[in-house]
Amino acid sequence: MESHVHRRLLAPGALAVSLLLAIPASAADYEPGAPGIGDSYYPAYGNGGYNVSHYDLRLRYQPATDKLEGTATLLARTTQDLSRFNLDFLLDVSEVRVNGTKASFATSGEHELEITPKTPLPKGTPVTIVVRYSGVPSSKQAYGFTSWHRTPDGGVAANEPEAAWWWFPSNDHPLDKATYDVSVAVPDGTQAISNGTPQSVTSRKGWTRFNWRSDKPQATYLATLAVGKFDVTTGYTESGIPVINAYSEDLGDNAGAARASIERTGEIADWLAEYFGPYPYNALGGYVPNVTTGYALETQTRPFYSPRQFAQGPNVSVVVHELAHQWYGDLVSVAGWKDIWINEGFARYAQWLWSEHEGEGTAQELADHVYASHPADDAFWTVKPGDPGPENQFDIAVYDRGALALQALRNEIGDKAFFAILKGWPAKYAHGNATVADFRAYAEQVSGRSLGSLFETWLYEPSKPGAPAARDAKVVASRSSVVKAPKSWKKIAATNSVHDH
Repeated sequence: MESHVHRRLLAPGALAVSLLLAIPASAADYEPGAPGIGDSYYPAYGNGGYNVSHYDLRLRYQPATDKLEGTATLLARTTQDLSRFNLDFLLDVSEVRVNGTKASFATSGEHELEITPKTPLPKGTPVTIVVRYSGVPSSKQAYGFTSWHRTPDGGVAANEPEAAWWWFPSNDHPLDKATYDVSVAVPDGTQAISNGTPQSVTSRKGWTRFNWRSDKPQATYLATLAVGKFDVTTGYTESGIPVINAYSEDLGDNAGAARASIERTGEIADWLAEYFGPYPYNALGGYVPNVTTGYALETQTRPFYSPRQFAQGPNVSVVVHELAHQWYGDLVSVAGWKDIWINEGFARYAQWLWSEHEGEGTAQELADHVYASHPADDAFWTVKPGDPGPENQFDIAVYDRGALALQALRNEIGDKAFFAILKGWPAKYAHGNATVADFRAYAEQVSGRSLGSLFETWLYEPSKPGAPAARDAKVVASRSSVVKAPKSWKKIAATNSVHDH
């Protein structure tokens, strides 16, 4: 008995180590979180030192003055011993609390809110951050622009790669996805549209509060808010997903074409599921506010469309593009903005597949047309879809040359492997992030082929792939078949302004 007790005693050295482990790090060991998450294109976007798991946004918005008041509650966890941390935000902050205690705060840079908690935060600590704020979003700019769209009857937050700064404080980078509750009070007779599913609508003293929930991880730029007077339609996809679409009441001549396109959302989502796997969310739809901009955006579960997308008539192709992003861009998001091809090349290729489906030109015919219609000295070929640079992130080459690269891959590995990849990729990285290199590795794994040369030629060489490479990828067709563009080309080209962010 006695010897057993002695064996359990700690040696003096071990005792000292155990006592040291019980002592928290000194204040000197805590450091500020980085003011950027490490993106090579946008070094100041996002922040270091923590991850957010949930945003609870309780807002009040007055369309007449564009004044937004809010309380944002962020649930996060520290990833380092943290003395201070940043949020990305532009509006005026009146109070910040960290784990219930008031914290000091200051602004820096173009969009940084620096928060210093009363006591430092050890690594791995759950953190509740409450930010009270107000301001006029349309009066705020960063880097010389705004992502807030003022409309005749309200306002809209929608842009890429940044939109959150104008309406809620965040860790603004796709690497830090979170779930959302968005509650917005607006004057009676006005609606508030956001992502996900509606939870409730209540009215009190001249104000109506709309509550929305996104219960799957969502990147900050994919969160959206639209306040105005909308005509709302509801329905279900054939697979049972609820669809909510919203159209500004003052779309004018574009109203019919917008509805004729977006009301096919459920049909298109079910069709895309045949290629990409089951639709990944419990909500679906789209909205068209009366904005003056021209682009569309894949805001999660409820894409944003500008009225100009329908100025030339119905445009189902743009709906295909934005819904394809629900898998390629939303379900699987970029690890860095240089990986934008995984979003845009695939959404464009979905338009090519829709063209096949509609009998208006095969993906092969569209690839041949793209290859033939850009001569070797066209600047189109100097953009590298696999890493286009921030100035060319939304260049048309990322879309068209990006889709051309996918057709080259399809021809190289065959339809069976290619379509297995299209469906398997969103499942493999569901609700996460990935790089172009990850996609190449996955394509090589599924196809059993070495694809380095193909990816280098079609995604990274700043020049037009020569005739031998094109022949190898079966992209060259006879001249007679590429002089005339496929029937769908005009509709596809009409969506080119989706990239004019």
